Amino acid sequence: MEAPEGGGGGPAARGPERQPAPEARVHFRVVSFIMEAGVKLGMRSIPIATACTIYHKFFCDTNLDAYDPYLIAVSSIYLAGKVEEQHLRTRDIISVSNRYFNPSGEPLELDSRFWKLRDSIVQCQLLMLRALHFQVSFHHPHKYLLHYLVSLKNWLNRHSWQRTPVAVTAWALLRDSYHGGLCLRFQAQHIAVAVLYLALQVYGVEVPAEVEAEKPWWQVFGDDLTKPIIDNIVSDLIQIYTMDTEIP
Repeated sequence: MEAPEGGGGGPAARGPERQPAPEARVHFRVVSFIMEAGVKLGMRSIPIATACTIYHKFFCDTNLDAYDPYLIAVSSIYLAGKVEEQHLRTRDIISVSNRYFNPSGEPLELDSRFWKLRDSIVQCQLLMLRALHFQVSFHHPHKYLLHYLVSLKNWLNRHSWQRTPVAVTAWALLRDSYHGGLCLRFQAQHIAVAVLYLALQVYGVEVPAEVEAEKPWWQVFGDDLTKPIIDNIVSDLIQIYTMDTEIP
């Protein structure tokens, strides 16, 4: 289910950029934890993206003060592993999380504290499933971006493509977009085009024959895509990077 693009009001429109700055900063830090823990757990990019989306979606209708955001984050990782069929052991999730918060501490023993943490994660993911009405499958932009990059590579001359890291930058922008609520406010296809658009802008790469074309290159990938939608997505991305520089 896609949210109205760039609109205000409604649960799906309340991403971190639409929330007060303190909440946005908390969500930014917590999602950074999800991404780092996901990498250490060997999660693929899609399960990590699903974990971030589950986290954001849960807090669309839930006050941040009502639950420990890091417990929600850990439970999102656990749940995303199930949804994307990359099952993770709770023991591994707890160990990686413990190392994140206590980098110089000792590994957790299989004692009463460990089993309490495990039970908390299991119970929390059940609570989250009910709160999200069991709607925890999402369409991510990754497959669209891959398709668009292949198409764009065929349009550009080989020299322009090889001398600029457009593809690497586009993938990095897409990954970083999950720090905010873009995944809930915009269609997956539109996010894929927007990060590609921004990557081209960053390196000043022009698509051949765009001036002579009947419509801009980005509209080839979606008839319902408009320049204001791209601008809104790019603006949200810039806000995410601005927040990154402000957080100590």
